[in-house]
Amino acid sequence: MDQEERDIVEFSDEEGNTLILEVMDYFFYNGEEFAVLCDADEEACVCDHGEDCEDGCEHEKNLYIMKVIATTGEDGEEMEEFISPEESMMEQLIEVVQARFLEEDDDLPEDDKEEE
Repeated sequence: MDQEERDIVEFSDEEGNTLILEVMDYFFYNGEEFAVLCDADEEACVCDHGEDCEDGCEHEKNLYIMKVIATTGEDGEEMEEFISPEESMMEQLIEVVQARFLEEDDDLPEDDKEEE
């Protein structure tokens, strides 16, 4: 995928470390917008051990769920602010994300699944 087509977001944690993430998907839950992000390194979005995996890979992806707040900058440009969702919502959000990714995987033709 071209770098221009990717939605890349840069964060800083409490210690000042920079984390560069790629938005994989947006979704709505209870009337609020959320985003699923992963490390911007393309391979990290595939699997956290950095290798192309066979079907049934048991390795976990490093995914992040963030609440999206639409804001308008001083110049009038629309921007997105990403904030951590409330801890009490995380379990439900994780279930929604898992269902979305399983649904997307089920929608792929068999030929496309073999290429992943």
